[in-house]
Amino acid sequence: MKTIFITATLFFLTFFTLSIHAQDTNSSTINDYVVLTKTIEQLQPIILTAKALKQDEGVNFGKFEVIICGKQIGDITSPEKMGDFISKANAAGVQIIACGFSLNKFKVNKTKVPKEIITVENGILYNFQLQKKGYKSITL
Repeated sequence: MKTIFITATLFFLTFFTLSIHAQDTNSSTINDYVVLTKTIEQLQPIILTAKALKQDEGVNFGKFEVIICGKQIGDITSPEKMGDFISKANAAGVQIIACGFSLNKFKVNKTKVPKEIITVENGILYNFQLQKKGYKSITL
């Protein structure tokens, strides 16, 4: 009977110690994010979200990327529509990315894409690749 009690106690202590250690490990995990959007108007709430996450997570906040795809991709070449989103994104640690497939499909002049915006060949594929790397993802 004593042996069963001692074995059970050791089992529970080991289990709870490992559980607590796992929680400690998770608290130092870097969180990376990717958002796929079809409209420039979504940049404002996306940037605000990134700023809030950066403040909440501190050193655990990693990369935050926004991929713009779809038929409104041409809006990224309009200074009036982009406003100061690029400077706000940079200040918040947000990288804006344009989908090359959408730029081609909707015949957007790539030379007019702001230099701060990175272009990838296929935004949807890029999103999946980031998810494979552990990025938390949402599509708006």
